[in-house]
Order: sequence, then structure tokens, then C-alpha cells
Amino acid sequence: MLKKVESAGNTEAIDVGWRKARGEPSLLDVFRTIAISPTATPWRRFLAFFGPGYLVAVGYMDPGNWATSLAGGAQFGYTLLVVALVSNIMAIILQALCARLAIATGRDLAQACRDAYPRVVSWPLWLLAELAICATDLAEVIGTAIALNLLFGMPLEIGVIVTALDVFVILWLQNKGFRWIEAFIITLLGVIAICFGVQIALADPDWGQVIRGFAPTTEIITNANMLYLALGIIGATVMPHNLYLHSGIVQTRAYGGSLPEKRDALKWATVDSTVALMFALLVNASILILAAATFHKTGQNEVSELGRAHELLAPLLGLSIAPTLFAIALLCCGLNSTVTATMAGQIVMEGFLDIKLPAWMRRLVTRLVAIIPAIIVTWLYGAGETGKLLILSQVILGLQLPFAIVPLVMFTASKAKMGEMVAPRWLTTAATVVAAVIIVLNFKLLIDLAIG
Repeated sequence: MLKKVESAGNTEAIDVGWRKARGEPSLLDVFRTIAISPTATPWRRFLAFFGPGYLVAVGYMDPGNWATSLAGGAQFGYTLLVVALVSNIMAIILQALCARLAIATGRDLAQACRDAYPRVVSWPLWLLAELAICATDLAEVIGTAIALNLLFGMPLEIGVIVTALDVFVILWLQNKGFRWIEAFIITLLGVIAICFGVQIALADPDWGQVIRGFAPTTEIITNANMLYLALGIIGATVMPHNLYLHSGIVQTRAYGGSLPEKRDALKWATVDSTVALMFALLVNASILILAAATFHKTGQNEVSELGRAHELLAPLLGLSIAPTLFAIALLCCGLNSTVTATMAGQIVMEGFLDIKLPAWMRRLVTRLVAIIPAIIVTWLYGAGETGKLLILSQVILGLQLPFAIVPLVMFTASKAKMGEMVAPRWLTTAATVVAAVIIVLNFKLLIDLAIG
């Protein structure tokens, strides 16, 4: 737990529940840079914490999610909407734990793993986290490159290289302040929402079937193809890198060190992430509904390629602007996702390895570590296999999830590590159930893949 001692008139926290003392925070140049007034009204405090949740929500609507949702809607209609709902509830629970860990201990999840475990455990966890970020970047790089190709005719290979330039966007925005990054992300999210709103209106789905799609069915477990896509949707929604990201960026707020201040910060950070993730559910459901109302309805059951979906929207919806809106929304998703994935990569590398590099070099190194494998895979497989690659990347994320979720649940359930802000038993139980469900689904998927 955290033992309090008085020193020179200040309350200083001493770590006694961790193997190592708390080191230098990740994202040091934006750490505690957004002031929180202790006398502000509830509305102003909500606005002060407004932002990190939407950076997290970006990971729940990235191009990999598009591929799995498009494939799920085209093949099975509205049936997998319940998976999107359940995975979103899982995400809300886990992101609330991330905020709790960060605010209670001053550590992000990567730092917590480094400080709690010996290297023989923490280093494999770091490698798995890097693998997850590589899979994330694979989806986002491909998605952005496809969007550039659809809008401007840019070759896929050139588009992949162009996406690497996002690191300079992050540097420029972060030099202006973390609020600028949040404003950039939220603006693009608004564009995505408008684009999908128009497309859903044009598709005119069967709203009765939409509502029934949110009801659970055992077919999802018994049908191997449906389970594969369901796990892909879970992997695309509950993303490992988001757990590291949220536990890092919530610490951009200067919320104070006393227990009441931390409890208040946790409340508003949880509200922020929950509202943002409900918005993400709206977008995710819209993608699946659009695919069900256009492709599944007309017998186009094999659509999973983003480019193929773009081609079919105009004749199916009867309006030439529909494919353009689809491509614009995809580009916004790709740009948003590459920005947040790069930040998550920085948090993972700094947190696990405690490296000390200049800010520009840290971002460049973490970006290259993630994007080079994505470039190689894209060049090897080409544009024709992008849909399969996107879905596979999401399944990889689903398989890696337990190695991020289990430590998170264990840390937040520990009184020794969390002190008075230890997670309540009901929340720990719910998070444990989430972890168990994901592990069982992963095990079932591996068996199905092994037997063909």
C-alpha cells in the first residue's frame, strides 16, 4: 500500500507494495500539464477531464475493427451486434480499472508490470505488448493506405510509407500542448460520426432486426466461422494497447495527491471513458449495420476487403457520394488510430524498459519498431489480401489480451499496491469474469484453428 509520511510540510508517498520504487513517468513532457482547479464546478471538472477517453475510444473503431465488422455484417447480418455490445461493456470495465491504477499509484500499466514483476516476467510481457502494437499498427497502416488509395489513387505501398509521417504530426501537436492532440482526435471522430450517419440513413436498415441483433445466441459459440469473427470483434474492441494508453494519458491531468482529490479524479476519468466508449459502440454498430443492410441483404456475403466495400456502396445505396463518405471516414479512423497507437508504443517502451531518450527520438524509435513489420507484411501480401490481414491482426490482439488484462486485474485488486483506492470486490469480480471469458474464447479458437 502507500504509506504516508510528513516531510517538510508536504505529504510524500512511499511505495511499500511494489518490488521497485516508482520511477520517472511516461510521456514526461505532458505529465500533469492540464491543471484541475479544486474549486471548479462539477461541469468544469467534467470538461477538465474530457479528452483521454476519446483517445482511447479511437482504438475501438480503427480500420481493423472495420474489417471484422464488415465481414461479420456481410456474412451473418445483424447477429454479431450482441458481440459488439458485450465487448464494449468489457472495455468500459477494463478502462475504468486502467484509470484507477494510474490515479491510485501514479503508474501506467507498463510501469506497474516493470515494478511488480522480475525481468523474467516483465520482459516477455513487454515483447507481447510490442507484438500487440505491431498488430495494431498493421491494421491502421493498411487502413490508412487503403483510404489514401480510394480518395487519391495513391498506390498502397506509397500510402504505407506516408502513414509513417504521423509521428511528426504528434510532435507538432504535442509541442502545442496535449489539449491540441485531444482536439485533433475529437474533431476527426466528429467527421466519422457524420459520415456514418449519412450512410446509415441511405442504407435504411431493418430496425427490428437491428434490435434483435443485440440479443445473445448460442450459435456464436457453436459456429466456428462466427466465433472467429466474434473473437476478432472482441480483439478489435478490447485492445491491449488501449489499456497501456489510458493508464498513461489520464496522468496528463494535475488532479492533486490527496485521497479525496484522487477519488474525485477517478470519478471524472471514469465518466469520460464510459461516455467515449458508448460513442465508440455507436460507430462500431453502425459499421456492422451498414454491412448487414447493404451486403448481407443483397447476398454479398464475402465482403471483408475495405476496397471492395467501397466499390459496392454506390450501386447498392444509389448515391455516388456514399463511397466517398466511406473513404473519408476510413482515412479519419486511420489517422486517429496511428496517432494513438504511436503514443501507446511510447508508453509501453518507456514503461517497461525505463529508457531515457529525447522526446523526438523516443517517438521515432517506438514508431519504427511498430511500423516496419507492418510495411514488410503489406509489401509481401499486397492489396489483394488486406481484408484477411486486417482480420488476422485483430485475432492476434484477442490472443494477446489476457497478458495485459490479468496483470491489470491483479494490481487493482491488491490492497498492498492500491491502498485505499483498491478496486471494490464487485468490480474485481466483473473484470475477472471478463478475463475468463476472453481466455476461454481464445482457447476455443485455437482448438478450432488446430483441427481446421
